[in-house]
Amino acid sequence: MQGRIWTVPNQITLLRLGFIPVFLILISYEEYKWALLVLVVAGLSDGFDGLLARALNQRSALGAYLDPIAGKLLLSSSFVILAFEKKVAWWLTIIVLSRDILILIVAAVILLISGYRPFPPSIFGKLTTMFQIILVFTVVLGAAYPFAFVEQINRALIYVVAALSAFSAFHYSVTIARSLHAGTPSGQATD
Repeated sequence: MQGRIWTVPNQITLLRLGFIPVFLILISYEEYKWALLVLVVAGLSDGFDGLLARALNQRSALGAYLDPIAGKLLLSSSFVILAFEKKVAWWLTIIVLSRDILILIVAAVILLISGYRPFPPSIFGKLTTMFQIILVFTVVLGAAYPFAFVEQINRALIYVVAALSAFSAFHYSVTIARSLHAGTPSGQATD
């Protein structure tokens, strides 16, 4: 059991979790070039641990849970610290965090009502996460290297992220509700 927990991919994921406070500290001290480097290394480690898990046949239940948690924590904390530093608007941060909280609440309710049921992310959820990552990267890039074209890209990305976050939260809620409704006997919703 211990061998399946302390796999190389899991250790890389734990290292990525360790990058989060470093990244937040660097942003809070306006060390944007170093923060950008940490962000790039964290992103590369995310892809690398997945490749290693498959190549070394070291997939584990811990890794299946820990990897998305590490990514979500980095992304959510990035929006919060960038809002505190006035690099992204609070309204956008609230939309992003509200979506995540909604998904967590729905997942918790499902666990309590019907036990574990896998709900793979939709294409809208994946697009939302991808554009959130791109936005965080370009915001930190623009803070490290203030070019006008990066600021213009960020303005467009802000609205794309807001729209995708709101739509994917709605889509996720509707999809889960339909799935739960279809899963009850006779299609009857349970109260």
